[in-house]
Amino acid sequence: MAHAPNMPSPIAIPGVSKIVAIGSGKGGVGKTTVAVNLAIALSRLGQRVGLIDADIYGPNVPLMMGSAQQPAVGPGNIIIPNLTHGIKTISIGYISPGDKPLVMRGPMLHQIIRQFLQQVDWGELDYLIIDLPPGTGDVVISLVQTVPLTGAVVVSTPSDVSLQDARKALEMFAQVNVPVLGIVEKQYNLPFLGSVELIPSIREGGDRGLPVTLAGPKSPQATAFYDIAEKLMLQAEAAAAAASDVIEIS
Repeated sequence: MAHAPNMPSPIAIPGVSKIVAIGSGKGGVGKTTVAVNLAIALSRLGQRVGLIDADIYGPNVPLMMGSAQQPAVGPGNIIIPNLTHGIKTISIGYISPGDKPLVMRGPMLHQIIRQFLQQVDWGELDYLIIDLPPGTGDVVISLVQTVPLTGAVVVSTPSDVSLQDARKALEMFAQVNVPVLGIVEKQYNLPFLGSVELIPSIREGGDRGLPVTLAGPKSPQATAFYDIAEKLMLQAEAAAAAASDVIEIS
């Protein structure tokens, strides 16, 4: 993946094969629900998966994963990610729990994102899923400056407002040269990964820390997420191969 002009070259995370960001143009579209269930589905499909909650101001991954444990710190101040449902996970919600809002400027935000990427013992991973904050902003810039993203997935709902904001997210990824692997809900001449009906059981599973994908691919509530995970794997493999070809040619 080429990086945008005047930006430092990203450095790969040793042992991590593919890094996929899950984004949206606005909040409230089920982005974290998709990220969490997608991570679990990939894991249940035989992939080694990590999950970063990059929504520093409103972390929801701890609730949806059903874990509030503070991560351990190993030698060299390397953070040991929580292991929940077979997923290695890190979130500011584990480090600074509670309802007190975090107030920080851009440089501090950038430092936290870099720490989650470079100072966490991720080990060997097939996929590192990054749940982005809603909208477009500093976190995506920090990501593309720090690590090479395999691609992004954009989550939207059918509403006109959400679709308009999804276009902003697509333009944002285009500006920083991050390939969009697909969109969940609407096509936009991109690979259509699937549609998820946010039925009460999906929301309730997230609220209880027991995402529906834990029931396996044969569960009616989880089937859509497993279908999306399988399509995502195909798109991510193709994007990784294309990026490798560019590097070799260069």
